[in-house]
Amino acid sequence: MSEDYCLIRETAKPPKADAPPYAECVLCREPTEYPESYKGITLCPVCEWQEAQRTACSG
Repeated sequence: MSEDYCLIRETAKPPKADAPPYAECVLCREPTEYPESYKGITLCPVCEWQEAQRTACSG
């Protein structure tokens, strides 16, 4: 039985912020939907989608 290395694993996302201040996207520096107090990598919705497309397996 071979292993399928093309599985996309869901990573833990920070909780969404109710109000500003928002964390800055680590790629484009636009505001994200996550709180500024969150420690870790945060991406805006556009960069998050682009990263998912980039890392997705094809075929």
